[in-house]
Amino acid sequence: MPGVTAELPIELPADPPAILPSRRGPQRIVCLTEEPTEVLYALGQQARIVGISGFTVRPPQARRDKPRVSAFTSAKIERILELKPDLAIGFSDIQADIAAALIRAGVEVWISNHRSVDGILDYVRRLGALVDAADDGARYADTLAARLAQARAQAAGLARRPRVYFEEWDSPQISAIRWVSELVAVAGGDDVFVQRAAASLARERIVADPAEVIAAAPDIIIGSWCGKKFRPEQVAARPGWQAVPAVRDGELHEVKSPLILQPGPAALTDGLARLQAIIGGWAARQGGLR
Repeated sequence: MPGVTAELPIELPADPPAILPSRRGPQRIVCLTEEPTEVLYALGQQARIVGISGFTVRPPQARRDKPRVSAFTSAKIERILELKPDLAIGFSDIQADIAAALIRAGVEVWISNHRSVDGILDYVRRLGALVDAADDGARYADTLAARLAQARAQAAGLARRPRVYFEEWDSPQISAIRWVSELVAVAGGDDVFVQRAAASLARERIVADPAEVIAAAPDIIIGSWCGKKFRPEQVAARPGWQAVPAVRDGELHEVKSPLILQPGPAALTDGLARLQAIIGGWAARQGGLR
């Protein structure tokens, strides 16, 4: 009846199961790249992780708490097997050899291949569901999506969108992968090689002729040389590049590769924030908002 607040007795099933599993899904996970580690920690599921990539920097406690058992293209297979994983999570065809070795040893493997912002959000949801934390995964993805919407709204106030050349490697010169190109757009810029960004393989994003960058005339050059420090003075010294607006105006910037070149939460949070700071700073020097 309305207004009645007295507690009703709880009726238990006549024959309840003797044991109810406290956790479903894989219990011993090896993360071959950083993004599953970051997501699992964010979802409070870090106890399931038994091994991580040596390139993991996020979250910092993962490097203290978990053994490092892989690089990006190689792994300590025997060490992984000693950990008795019931799932290994990796990324892309580049880890195909690692995946094959683990599969032959009887380990279940999930190799994701998401390469867009929407793909990252879906990855968070799928990984949450995989570890019996679907609701938490969905909420976390929604939080990340809200952050993206906020950034797009802020970018709408720019008086002009800069043309951006994003370089993820210098020799050969490789332009932005898809999720990076999309995040440049979210932050208020336009990737000068946006068509290349749709290519899934790095070799398809090689800028073989540096004159293409000169012709594209980017207002901003952003370097994120995977695993090594960006050297703006080397970029500025490239033949003919002195005429590029970004070089002429000193608009050469770095985004640390762990913040932007892994398809996980880091790119949508700290990576995006760094892009916003670079593009926002450029806009301020050009006259600011509308």
